[in-house]
Amino acid sequence: MSEEIIQSRRRFLTDGSKATLSTAAVVLLAGCGGAVAQARMDSDPAQDAAILNVALGLEHEAINAYQIGAESGLLQQPVLETAVLFQSHHKAHRDALVDAIRSLGGTPVEEKSISEYAKELQADTIGSQGDILMLAARLEKGAANAYLGVIPSFTDPTLAQVSGRLAADETMHWTVLASALGQQVPQQALSFGA
Repeated sequence: MSEEIIQSRRRFLTDGSKATLSTAAVVLLAGCGGAVAQARMDSDPAQDAAILNVALGLEHEAINAYQIGAESGLLQQPVLETAVLFQSHHKAHRDALVDAIRSLGGTPVEEKSISEYAKELQADTIGSQGDILMLAARLEKGAANAYLGVIPSFTDPTLAQVSGRLAADETMHWTVLASALGQQVPQQALSFGA
């Protein structure tokens, strides 16, 4: 592997705030530079952009759910700090997905207003920190399963790795939230993505 590719990987991995999930970046991460031409010939950018737009919609929802929770006044430290951290992860996911969708020639789906998300998420029924954690855990688990579920649908196989990485973040978020709620660790193997 060339020194330039190694340095590119290091920059990508150490500066996550500037990371994008373009096909080229994914290829660098995967170390499969020779497969780029074939993957691009066999891929359907419009289909992949549509799938990524669904993912972007999930990220918009998560960002706003954490905002609703943070503004509720119900979250206490260190839960509030963790919620803001997870929201920052979702903002990074959003930015990366927007870049990827645009690189595929697509138009990123627009974010709705926070009041629309509040209505859809039934924020008016939230009365405690536990309620917020339950909502966030449900959204995180749903997002993890969605990201895992779409992996076979990508026509550009390098995007499967992107989806897997996003699913890993969502699973980590769910694990922390479930632990905070005192929920048991899943007793069965292969409990995500089914």
